[in-house]
Amino acid sequence: MKDNTTAKEQILKKIRKALLEKRENPYPNLEESQLYKKNTDELEVLFAEQLTAISGNFIFCEDGIDFFENMLQLADKFKWRKIYCWEPELQQFLSKYEFPFYQTDKDFEQAEVGITLCEALVARNGSVMVSNSGAAGRRLSIFPHHHIVIARTSQLVLDLKDAFLLLKNKYGNQIPSMISNITGPSRTADIEKTLVLGAHGPKELFVFLIDDFS
Repeated sequence: MKDNTTAKEQILKKIRKALLEKRENPYPNLEESQLYKKNTDELEVLFAEQLTAISGNFIFCEDGIDFFENMLQLADKFKWRKIYCWEPELQQFLSKYEFPFYQTDKDFEQAEVGITLCEALVARNGSVMVSNSGAAGRRLSIFPHHHIVIARTSQLVLDLKDAFLLLKNKYGNQIPSMISNITGPSRTADIEKTLVLGAHGPKELFVFLIDDFS
């Protein structure tokens, strides 16, 4: 008798047969196995290496004065004029050193720089975890061409699981509705396989890690 089954039916038949056959698990200890090799570098060094590898910029500052001097150099280099900061804690910090910035969203369509805090810095992949819990919301980390993140050394962790633990300890059951991981500047290679930075967001990412944030 001639077999009139289609190619699709033959494939489905093989799949059903495979599902019915019991096979030994080829990776019985996968859940207990270590996902990454053990890190032996200092977290600051690992984060700086990974962030730089994805076209980000890392600046370590011992204190506010060190931060202020670095910011003045960047502002002069890029000719920044429209610098926005909406988080009260950061506003107080910048005002202490008389650094000029916009507290409102006036002329926001002309924004050149957005300065925000973050939830954590993930050393393993050089990423920045942000949320919508602060006054900066989402706009300030997405719209301006340059995004500046200010973080404390206590926010530097090794892996994502450690970053989520920080969130849990900070917010308890009131986890922010938006949590995002920023991995370098915005980028795309959709057009003719050519890498373009800043296509859908900031084209420059600066992470300031401040040892003494006061």
